[in-house]
Amino acid sequence: MSETPLELARVARVLGTTEQALLRLIADQSSAADFTLVALTVEEAARRLGVGRTTMYALVASGEVPSVTIGRLRRVPAEALKEYVAARSQATPSTVALAA
Repeated sequence: MSETPLELARVARVLGTTEQALLRLIADQSSAADFTLVALTVEEAARRLGVGRTTMYALVASGEVPSVTIGRLRRVPAEALKEYVAARSQATPSTVALAA
């Protein structure tokens, strides 16, 4: 079997959701999402991560996910989401090791 299902399972676990919910979100958003955007609204970023709007605003406010101001608009760089998930994926094994 390929590595994709394992990686999907890891991402789902990090995001606190199920693989099925993540796959459903991907299927629902794949036709509507524009993956060429460099900067996303907070709501678009939340959809990409599969978290709620309030959670995403909290991540932005805490600085866990960087954002930029463009005029009066708050935008989340698309690359910042990849970095956030990668950082959380790396942090998860050490957190589990500490808990054991």
